[in-house]
Amino acid sequence: MRGAKPFPPGLSRPAPLRVVVLASLVLAVSLSPGDARAQGVPGEDTRTASLADLTLEQLSSIVVTLVSRRDETLADAAASVFVITSEDIRRSGVTSLPEALRLAPNLQVAREDANRYAISARGFNSVLANKMLVMIDGRTVYSPLFSGVFWEAQDVLLEDVDRIEVVSGPGGTLWGINAVNGVIHVVTRSGADTHGGLAKGGIGTEDRIAAARYGARLGKADVRAYTQYREKENTERPDGTEVQDASDRIQAGFRADWTAASNVVTLQGDAYRGRIDQVISERELRGANVLGRWTRDLENGQKLRVQAYYDHTERDQPGAINEVLGTYDIELQHGFHPTARQNVVWGGGFRYQSDRVENLSPALAFRPASRILRVGNVFAQDDIAIREDLLLILGLKIEYNDYTEFEYLPSARVSWKPRENRLVWGAWSRAVRAPSRVDREFYVPADPPYAVLAGGPEFDSEVAYVYEIGYRDQITEAFTVSFTGFHHDYSELRSLEPSPAGPVFDNGVEGRVSGLETWAGYRTGQSWRVSAGFVYQDKELEVSPGVGAPDLGNDPNHWWIVRSSLTMLREFEFDAILRYVGSLPQPHVPSYTALDARLGWTLDRRAELSVRGRNLLDDHHAEWGAPAARPELERAVFAQVTLRI
Repeated sequence: MRGAKPFPPGLSRPAPLRVVVLASLVLAVSLSPGDARAQGVPGEDTRTASLADLTLEQLSSIVVTLVSRRDETLADAAASVFVITSEDIRRSGVTSLPEALRLAPNLQVAREDANRYAISARGFNSVLANKMLVMIDGRTVYSPLFSGVFWEAQDVLLEDVDRIEVVSGPGGTLWGINAVNGVIHVVTRSGADTHGGLAKGGIGTEDRIAAARYGARLGKADVRAYTQYREKENTERPDGTEVQDASDRIQAGFRADWTAASNVVTLQGDAYRGRIDQVISERELRGANVLGRWTRDLENGQKLRVQAYYDHTERDQPGAINEVLGTYDIELQHGFHPTARQNVVWGGGFRYQSDRVENLSPALAFRPASRILRVGNVFAQDDIAIREDLLLILGLKIEYNDYTEFEYLPSARVSWKPRENRLVWGAWSRAVRAPSRVDREFYVPADPPYAVLAGGPEFDSEVAYVYEIGYRDQITEAFTVSFTGFHHDYSELRSLEPSPAGPVFDNGVEGRVSGLETWAGYRTGQSWRVSAGFVYQDKELEVSPGVGAPDLGNDPNHWWIVRSSLTMLREFEFDAILRYVGSLPQPHVPSYTALDARLGWTLDRRAELSVRGRNLLDDHHAEWGAPAARPELERAVFAQVTLRI
């Protein structure tokens, strides 16, 4: 295998990354251990130990925000929601955000190569999957280019993640268009939860990683700064030839939280640069973002929240495009109780995006090359207590976009709580995926005649009507279960149809996806915990003769996962994850069973050693792609040292 290349000597870092790296270093120097001790702050990560000791009952009390756009316990959330805790991430030994998402049983995660992933819920999975909304601390990271996520551009310091909330099913009423099949929200810890220093280094047969972070009380603020560097090796095909996909990436960032009386103010930002090998020349990713949030508790239980961010991304892909995207986003949210039985949250937002594409190849082009995209919305949701144990939840979002103008995203939910920690719920929702630039403005070749694709000038929004019913219960203090049945009825799905100008994208496909999601957890004392999840889905598409159905996903009809976490002698940890994924139909990818295991040794509360083995049951297997070109993921080993100061 060939390793990732270092930065060329003459290649300077982009200004945003230099600024954030410098700011992170200044913060790290300023936040000396002496400052922390002067403020009486313990020199350790204050959340790691506490989450490890949570009982299942306490885990059901974890606060989630995706379902109601306000804090509520997981036990009360009327949706198919799974929470990946920071302890889940640590005990799994994963080193990247996409790999951490494998821990959610309601997600289907497939790795295409060293860097790219296909991630979705309830079907339509693809490397260009476009029906999942993904956010990091409230910042939307999906690309308006194709309504999906460039996963190779998303990274976080996993030790800073508080939880990852994963909702399978629509979330458009509160989160907007494109939250059709699910919403993923990565929530990082506050500055107050990350006092002290952290350093980690890891090396394995496929990748290497090094990171450092320091946090402390600085004046009236809790502040942290971090930086992280990672490299990945080329993957290989079954015949041993290498796929040129080695990469390196550096990221740095900060977060500061001020809490005063009833106000909380957060300011955070990140900058990154990554390089990925490919056949023609390496592609480069660059970006920086800054986000501010103000939350204020008002009288009579009211709550006000204002958030704004700017996100700058660049994607230089030789032989295809060079894209520069700038996103300005602002939103306001207000919660109040108009009567003793009602809990209302309402608000609105506006997003302005400048997407500038330089077409680099005669083989494809975006026309026009540059685009201004605007999205505005207002929403309201009312939780109405019909009885003490019965809740009716009605909501509506009206969202404007430049392509289809006004979209309506209503939902109605009912939840019944016959006893503490038992919840029965049902929901109906209408969700929409609005057109992306690929749907309307993508041409192949770049100039006429457009023999392959002539854009999609009439392409309209894809629509889904979704019906769900769920049951969640903590049967005993040690045993919890969750079941969700779902049916998605899709119309106006993307099709490829003939026209005088050439084939164009249109809305000629209909379809349905029905299935079951279930998971359970069991814990004996503080030493052993086991959990399991299973998903079955049945997908049917109706495609008329002569009409194509491009990129509507390649999905297994079932998969399952079993996890075991065992603590021995209080200082040794053994974790195992066994997962099975059914075969993919087109292109065919065989089913596979993978076993990952981790052995951890906690020297004391400040030092931890761990070794992780991946794919222990076979030498290699494929997860995505056509047989002729796809890599196969090999058995791999990774060792890591983590120090907390």
